[in-house]
Amino acid sequence: MASRPQSRQAALASFIGTTIEWYDFYIYGLAAALVFGPLFFTGSSTYIQTLSAFGTFAVGFFARPIGGLVFGHLGDRFGRKKILVTTLMMMGLATVGIGLLPTQASVGVWAPVGLVVLRVFQGVAVGGEWGGAVLLAAEHAPKHRKTFFASFAQLGSPAGLILSLLAFRGAGLLDQAAFMSWGWRLPFLVSIVLLAIGMVIRLKISETPEFEETRRLDQQSEAPIREVLRDWRLPIVLALGANTFGIAAVYFFNTFMIAYTTQYLKIPRAVILDALFWGAVAQFLIQPLAAKLAENFRNEKLFLQLSLVWAIIMPYPLFMLVDTRNFLAIVAGLVLNIVGGAACYAVIAGYLAKVFPTRVRYSAISIAYQFCGAIAGGLTPVVGTMLAERYHGEWLPLAMFASVLAGISFICVTLIWRYRKADAPEAMFAAAPARAVS
Repeated sequence: MASRPQSRQAALASFIGTTIEWYDFYIYGLAAALVFGPLFFTGSSTYIQTLSAFGTFAVGFFARPIGGLVFGHLGDRFGRKKILVTTLMMMGLATVGIGLLPTQASVGVWAPVGLVVLRVFQGVAVGGEWGGAVLLAAEHAPKHRKTFFASFAQLGSPAGLILSLLAFRGAGLLDQAAFMSWGWRLPFLVSIVLLAIGMVIRLKISETPEFEETRRLDQQSEAPIREVLRDWRLPIVLALGANTFGIAAVYFFNTFMIAYTTQYLKIPRAVILDALFWGAVAQFLIQPLAAKLAENFRNEKLFLQLSLVWAIIMPYPLFMLVDTRNFLAIVAGLVLNIVGGAACYAVIAGYLAKVFPTRVRYSAISIAYQFCGAIAGGLTPVVGTMLAERYHGEWLPLAMFASVLAGISFICVTLIWRYRKADAPEAMFAAAPARAVS
């Protein structure tokens, strides 16, 4: 069993590492909404430029399952720590590379090609990162506190978003010409400093006790991916669905919201970035409180269901408040809307990790989360852009789309409960799928 100091250090290492990874991932989304269209896809209409930029954004999500498959397998075979060091290094170098990339005006078609290649590296890196970070915290945690400790990996998402918004807000203080010329590069180049900090912290953490015990007893799977896809197919599909809203909401209410508000509602870029910043701060504060509340609640399924019901309802008042174009109203709408998504996102990682046995856990949760990321995360801004164009900026179809995403998660969170045996020995875990689908 891990010592209390080591548990806390592992949780901190997960938080710092995922903060850096998500910072790198989110600044790409912000740049896609703000600058990549005119800089890398010149000669097209604003709509096509935006759609093309969000298309490269989606490429990173489509690469995430590759990272989940490859690094999930390696993480179950050789340990969590080694993989997390590798993925952090990949992400940092790819992000700095984007900051150094010439635009289409300089090198023509090679500019968008280079952008796509580096985005693929980002996607592969974050595909291997999430599952390992969740398990680093959860498998170091005391037995009955795994959901709370796993939430620290999830806390990296709003923290990375806050840092990315601050970075672009600072770069946006430059005049428009300077920002479009070189200012947008600064948030990407800063990543080299964050990479150095993250590497130092991660290298100091030991391997997780649960993985070491599995290795000591020689219970590791020889082919984790094959075992997962053979014995755990239905739970993985349900885990994918359960993750849908937590992933999609980030890119719908942040990345797409920037394009929607600036292009259709003509809200100044600085106003929406400031509003999203305060929304991210609210998410950062709500998530640990929600994880602690869920731990005390002692019924994670009901807690998640209540959170998702809130998430189904709240997009409508959000868009009504955004439509006022008033800064305080926009912030209020974002904060109200974030409550459900933040509560769900804080708890879902630990909830799903308990479904799968240690020997295939990295592979299983990575496959579920990253394939969901490819679909729900990568396509959400694209679908949002198409809906906004189709309905001329009307918000009702957009709110309905968000409700559908939350509804999918509600159904899957409910159905996967039959597979979750948090306190059962691994022999019972292994038998669960056969009994459940018979």
